[in-house]
Amino acid sequence: MKKTAIITAAIVLFSIVALLVFNKLFSKKDKINLYAEAKKGLFEITVANAGALLAEKSIDIRGPELKQSSSEEGGGEQRGGQGGGRQGGMQGGGGGRGGSFHVEDFKITDIVPEGTIVKKGDFIATLDRTTYDNTLKDAIQSLATLQSDLEMRILDTAMSLTTLRDEIKNQRYTVEEASITVAQSKYEPPATIHKAELELNKQERALEQKLQAYKLRKIQIKRGIDTQKLSLENQEQLVGNLQNFLAQFTIMAPADGMVIYKKDRLGTKRKAGSSVNAFDNVVATLPDLTSMLSKVYVSEIEVVKVIPGQKVALTVDAFPDKAYTGTVLTVANIGEVLPNSDAKMFEVMIRVDGSDINLRPDMTTWNKIILKSIPEAVYIPLECVQTGTDSVQYVYKKNKTRQIVIVGEVNEKNVIVEQGLEPGTQIYVVPPENAANFKLVGKNLLSAIKKSN
Repeated sequence: MKKTAIITAAIVLFSIVALLVFNKLFSKKDKINLYAEAKKGLFEITVANAGALLAEKSIDIRGPELKQSSSEEGGGEQRGGQGGGRQGGMQGGGGGRGGSFHVEDFKITDIVPEGTIVKKGDFIATLDRTTYDNTLKDAIQSLATLQSDLEMRILDTAMSLTTLRDEIKNQRYTVEEASITVAQSKYEPPATIHKAELELNKQERALEQKLQAYKLRKIQIKRGIDTQKLSLENQEQLVGNLQNFLAQFTIMAPADGMVIYKKDRLGTKRKAGSSVNAFDNVVATLPDLTSMLSKVYVSEIEVVKVIPGQKVALTVDAFPDKAYTGTVLTVANIGEVLPNSDAKMFEVMIRVDGSDINLRPDMTTWNKIILKSIPEAVYIPLECVQTGTDSVQYVYKKNKTRQIVIVGEVNEKNVIVEQGLEPGTQIYVVPPENAANFKLVGKNLLSAIKKSN
């Protein structure tokens, strides 16, 4: 029991001492925070907001390119599809025999991790080619059929023309025989001679008809073969296009750099499992990290003060102890409503001065756009300035006086004192409890205040 009482007394004594120390420290802190000092130096008026880094220039890493068929006259064409999303189509062949394929969205099956450093020609990604492998197989089968049909037609044509030439040759013999008969009948009665001449005329007309039919048949056959050859060429073009198209489903780096995933219109990054539109086929980008921009949004109230060329002080959250500088590059003319905000915001692009290999796209930045710089200004915290019922502004000085002041430009924290205070003057941050006892000084400034009003 005695031991317990001693421990209890020690705890109580320790608590009392701790409370006294705490109160002393707290009172000291209050005392320290009670006053501010008028300072002299560079005074900057700024617009500040958070932003994000992005590369000023970058190389797009693209998926398969949709190219126009070179044999367009034979029916090859490229067109947009209908239905669920934007599609493209390529078609080859002629006479309805040529194959065709429609290009829809590509699905990314594999892609290197974002931030990977790659060399030109290194692997980047692969796309799902299942549908197009089947299309290529069908196109090759159609090509083989067209080749076989053309060969058979050429053989049939040779046989058909040989038969016609044989018929013409036989008809020439018939004409020759009829001519001999006419020659031999010159001593025969006139009726016999006339009959022989009529037969010769008949056989000559038959020969002429066969010659004309042969000529027309050759023209017809040539046109048919030319049409089949064109269909074959178109189908060969289609197969070549498909093979070249599928070769692009394995995507390689077009240059050295760091892989950054592409964002779609909704801001979602394209990664494994994402779909890439045939007409917006950028899978990823290789940003130029030697030239970076900071994208920041400024409210419609403040954007009127921001113009290209203004200097900017930047910090990057990833490197809080390092300061950067920049310059306003562009200011958007049209505002937009950002998510979780009702106010119109305007995009401002800031070019970061110099280069730093540590900076990466999407890093968060804090940007202070310097609207105006005033050197050698005397300034105090905004909360130190009080305003009377007569609109005269004053501050409470540590020497128990209430000093009338003329203030000028303000920024987010401080205000310039144009007249009434000297640098180093101690003033109250908040009005003191006995403020009514403070003597009013600086009445000589009232005339200047009245003139400015």
